Amino acid sequence: MKAEIISIGTELLLGEITDTNAAYLASQLPLLGLNLHFISTVGDNQQRLVDTLRQAWQRSDLIITTGGLGPTQDDITREAIAELLNEELTINSALAQKLQDFFRYHGLEMPSSNIKQAAVIPSAQIISNLRGTAPGWWIERDKRIIVTMPGPPSEMQLMWMEEILPKLQQKTGGTVILSRTLKTFGLSEAKVDELVSPFLSVSNPTLATYAKFDGIHLRITAKAHGISEAQELIDHREADIRGILDDYTWGVDSDTLESIVGELLIVKGLSLAIIESGTGGLLANVITNVPESSKYFRGSLVAYADEIKIAFGVDAQLISQYDAISAEVAEAMATTAREKLGAAIGIGLTEITGPTEIEGKPIGTIFIGIDNGQSRQSFARNYPGNRLQVKQRAVTSALFELRKILI
Repeated sequence: MKAEIISIGTELLLGEITDTNAAYLASQLPLLGLNLHFISTVGDNQQRLVDTLRQAWQRSDLIITTGGLGPTQDDITREAIAELLNEELTINSALAQKLQDFFRYHGLEMPSSNIKQAAVIPSAQIISNLRGTAPGWWIERDKRIIVTMPGPPSEMQLMWMEEILPKLQQKTGGTVILSRTLKTFGLSEAKVDELVSPFLSVSNPTLATYAKFDGIHLRITAKAHGISEAQELIDHREADIRGILDDYTWGVDSDTLESIVGELLIVKGLSLAIIESGTGGLLANVITNVPESSKYFRGSLVAYADEIKIAFGVDAQLISQYDAISAEVAEAMATTAREKLGAAIGIGLTEITGPTEIEGKPIGTIFIGIDNGQSRQSFARNYPGNRLQVKQRAVTSALFELRKILI
């Protein structure tokens, strides 16, 4: 089955928002054994949308649209599909009542324009939207399927998982497709690709590598007649990869480094404090994004200027002798964080984020210090990139090294 995605909205063409819906759906379709051939983006113009739908109708078996299901005049997905299929839009009374009940429940008066969201063509099955007012459609006609879903990612993803995915699974003939993503850090994408190259040409399970801000991800995808068979294929391939990349592998699927570190700190009954420089509080922000991080995170000091590092307790002579961006100062920052904030473990993070070299060191130079009260360690890394990329990689590096110490 050939699939096509059409993302609808002038805001996408203007670059005002990023089309994360297409990326999400593109990652989901292979898990169903569906081949995605085209992704199109169309503005809020009915004739151009009809033309794009007509082209998709001629070349694809499954057409998935996102966006254009709101109550405003420029939400024209329903009208365009009705024109494509030469069907008449009529108000579905049950859906209209459901919309009115939604607004009444939230203590709001329903604007008259919202009634258009209850408009349906005869061939469309209504797909419930559990998070919003825009229902989706499922249309089967002439051996083709059109699926329409709302634009807000949280609404679209829930509709996909709860409604659309099960229906498509029934259409794919019962084949089970499972996927698992291994997450690594510390090697370049080219190096990872080289190390796992014997597995990249294997058709089942397949293996693909992706460069992400938190490292290189490897997605294993297996196709089989049953769940246990697919799981076994994935398990064997994962064991092969871990045999090569185990020192660099830190998680799977939805794992995040900050959540893994948090779990390890809780299990071991340890607390954490940090002093960070060029990251400007990003490490603390990432750590506190984890629920219940208050159980182990004592706090963070942002010491951007050298005089602030000294004010917090870092030895001025050490900074003068080794420079602020150095392994020695990173270790001293870690010790200061641990002692000042009363934590079991301290992290010091200092780096060069740009736009120019500092003290003869290139942009992307990162020093991480970790003090657990018994010993101090430092780690030197270099990850060239723009300012935000360097900051993100510095944070990831610090969490990665802390995880290795804790396991």
